Amino acid sequence: MAMEIIKPGLQTTVQDLGRFGLQQYGVIVSGAMDENSYRIANLLLQQNNTAVLEFTLIGPAIHFTEPTVIVLTGADFSPVLNDKEIPMWRPVAVQAGDQLNLGAAKRGARGYLAVQDGLQIPPVLNSASTYLRAGLGGYEGRALKKGDILSYKPVENCSLQPGWSVDYTTWTSFEQHTKIRAIKGTEIEQFDANSIEQFTTTTYTVTKDADRMGYRLESTDTELTRKEKVDILSEAVTFGTVQVPPNGQPIILMADRQTTGGYPKIAQVATVDLPKLAQMQPNQTLQFVWISLEQAQQLMIEREKLLKKIEISIGLKMKEEAR
Repeated sequence: MAMEIIKPGLQTTVQDLGRFGLQQYGVIVSGAMDENSYRIANLLLQQNNTAVLEFTLIGPAIHFTEPTVIVLTGADFSPVLNDKEIPMWRPVAVQAGDQLNLGAAKRGARGYLAVQDGLQIPPVLNSASTYLRAGLGGYEGRALKKGDILSYKPVENCSLQPGWSVDYTTWTSFEQHTKIRAIKGTEIEQFDANSIEQFTTTTYTVTKDADRMGYRLESTDTELTRKEKVDILSEAVTFGTVQVPPNGQPIILMADRQTTGGYPKIAQVATVDLPKLAQMQPNQTLQFVWISLEQAQQLMIEREKLLKKIEISIGLKMKEEAR
């Protein structure tokens, strides 16, 4: 009834959608960095918001002690099950004694492993997500190590491979240079006209200081400057908030961001483009594109409609195969 971690990979943690409603107490949301990949992994197994594994750049090796069905989504980690390549973005039956080996990411940065009925991780503050800096949630509040044992419910009669899959190209991007859509931030008027223009004409590089808390961006020829260097009150921030510290180089706040921030906010990344950011590796480049709040909302509505269609389609296929 368990999986054993043979090799931990790089920053392999347990995640779900995160812990909500507690930021007023200083508790961060956390959760999966690439929400699209996380949600589709669960949809392919006809379940919602279960605990999964998230890994970064280098995937883990895992030994399964009981049969189950798994789904791998996100970046391409060249998955191999018992020395045989297996597909991503579709359910795969796993038997007792099988070993899954994941390599380095060929494209993208983060991968997800979901199992039928989810990993059996006790929730902390209504979530199984791991927050590493506080040692909160997940598996002992930390990244996985060799020898760790994670429980799941065994699945009987899972010898047949389910026949449905999802085209990943609709849901994630592994481009070397990425266009990121953003709406204007609450303190954009504090920046001079030249900086506001440069924000969308500059090519920014994702630095090595890019993790689950935030991405530091860098441009050698642009520094965003404010009209006046006045103190501002710290206020709430969210996933995708773009802050500008005194050095003029933007920081994009990610899944493990703090609850409040005191740097001026020049922009807010559209929610639909956050998965693109999650799959970017250090040294890759991006350029911001302004869109309106209404456009960002419409993009979200379209995404949710498409996810619902996928859920319905998989449900129908399951019924057909059960006949």
